[in-house]
Amino acid sequence: MNILLFHLMPYADLDLREADKYPHSWVTLPNRFYDPKKGHALYNRYLDEMEYAEDLGFDAVCVNEHHQTAYGLMPSPIVTASALSRRIKRAKIAILGSALPLRANPLTVAEEHAMIDNITGGRLISGFVRGIGCEYHASGVNPTYSLARFNEAHDLIVRAWTEPGPFEFHGKHYHFEYVNVWPRPYQQPHPPIWIPSQGSRETIEFAAHPARKYTYLQTFSPIKAVAKNLLMYRDVAKRHGYTSAPSQLGWATPVYVGETDEAALAECSEHYENFRNRFLGKMSLEMLMPPGYTSRESARAIVAAKTAAHEKVDTRRADELGMMTCGSPRTVADRLIDYMTQIGFGNLLAMLQFGTLPADLTRRNMERFAEYVMPRLRQAAKELYGS
Repeated sequence: MNILLFHLMPYADLDLREADKYPHSWVTLPNRFYDPKKGHALYNRYLDEMEYAEDLGFDAVCVNEHHQTAYGLMPSPIVTASALSRRIKRAKIAILGSALPLRANPLTVAEEHAMIDNITGGRLISGFVRGIGCEYHASGVNPTYSLARFNEAHDLIVRAWTEPGPFEFHGKHYHFEYVNVWPRPYQQPHPPIWIPSQGSRETIEFAAHPARKYTYLQTFSPIKAVAKNLLMYRDVAKRHGYTSAPSQLGWATPVYVGETDEAALAECSEHYENFRNRFLGKMSLEMLMPPGYTSRESARAIVAAKTAAHEKVDTRRADELGMMTCGSPRTVADRLIDYMTQIGFGNLLAMLQFGTLPADLTRRNMERFAEYVMPRLRQAAKELYGS
């Protein structure tokens, strides 16, 4: 069982009353609301929290990529991972992930990931994503080419890591006379590749294919959607003639641990609801799913799964739906173990800071989770999976 700290680095000092006057929290929210002095403090606070995760025994810390939004201040996960790579000595660093279709030059991703893998002595997890629909508005990339650009960029990066160079690469979207990446990855043949997603069938088919068997991560979804999509991964694996392992399945979800159920709800409700209803959920369907971004079948499935996620919801209801987990150490551990037993995932990405959750509550949440919840999860996984 891998237990990872997932962090979004939100702009927690956003003036919410002013931001509420705008229809979106992504792409069109004016950047005059960003104060660099407050941003300086937040960046360093968040880096401290991720470094502290190693002291608490987390297996890895996770960074990610989003653009032109207060939801997450990591337009370059490479920068964040680089800042962590010399300070974190044991835990892995998971880039979940680099948005490949947005890159004009995928070889830059290959080079940067290989650098971090070398600096950390092989503690990098490489995550590749297509990027949610908003990123295509922010980057000016045609979403119709999203899947094709992702697949081609992926193939180029893996070849650059594994084939001796120089060699030529000529695809539909990328052309290189010389592919000859320096440095080569520390891990051979390459770092493990994980694929986070909202639940696109094409993405699940891609990750579960026997040529790859990449770890698939379901992100921020009600527990029914998590179960459905992780079952889909297992079904794809069976269709290809193999049984997927728990290590190939993961779930990223907000968690808050208080002294009691009542205290937990009281402490985190405002901050979770800011995260869900103001930072994440304040997004139109056009922003979330621009035309051509995915197939009609996947679009219908994602929209159906995300309808509840993008409507206003209070923390108690989100907890009931399994969109987040909140309660005493015993309640949180029991519920997560129940989910793990039902669904069979071997990677839990716990988001222990969300929205406007302040530093003191974040630190206490991390400490309670590490002291009381993590040991029970590990023991339950050992009994379930033997490891």
